[in-house]
Amino acid sequence: MPARIYQRPKNAMQSGKARTADWLLEFEPAEAKRPDPLMGWTGSGDTQQQVVLRFGSEVEAKAYADRYGIETHVTPTPPRKLKLQSYADNFR
Repeated sequence: MPARIYQRPKNAMQSGKARTADWLLEFEPAEAKRPDPLMGWTGSGDTQQQVVLRFGSEVEAKAYADRYGIETHVTPTPPRKLKLQSYADNFR
């Protein structure tokens, strides 16, 4: 079952950078989600989709995947762009 390794991006709604240094290994869905006929909730029988593993570095995540024979692809972290401006720039 394929998985992807990525670094969690910074939350756009908060200024903090908590848990952005963690690397995550997340399995890709094996089947599509479908609505439940009775309740209308979406779901699937794929339980691997619920598993998210956290690692301290990309190397540790790759080593884990290699040890257990998990096919992975790494999603690179986008560069952070800082827009530096003063408060007075909001009124120009």
